[in-house]
Amino acid sequence: MLLILSGIFLLTLHHTLMVILSFNTLRNFFQKHPHSKEALIDWHKTMEEASFSTFHDVKRAFNSVDCVGNDLYIFNIRGNKYRLITRIHFDIRTVYVRFIGTHQQYDEINIRSL
Repeated sequence: MLLILSGIFLLTLHHTLMVILSFNTLRNFFQKHPHSKEALIDWHKTMEEASFSTFHDVKRAFNSVDCVGNDLYIFNIRGNKYRLITRIHFDIRTVYVRFIGTHQQYDEINIRSL
């Protein structure tokens, strides 16, 4: 987008949408856990259509998301039955799926190793 202000040209940044890597991880999970499919597809669609710049932007869209440091964010899926951990790099609008599992599987992982 180009703005003209008092004869001065200003180039503004176009807010690009988020890129989610990788949908295959989500698909593999919901094929094994069919009850998670709708919630994961909704999460993916919301993320993909967004242009988040900060954690607060994500929090507005997903009230239950938590930031645990090191760019890692935990999402409760389907009423906290499943947990999704992502690494979000806001500067390049990229979301990396690092873990998807049941709440019990989540309790067994070392989050710092992601």
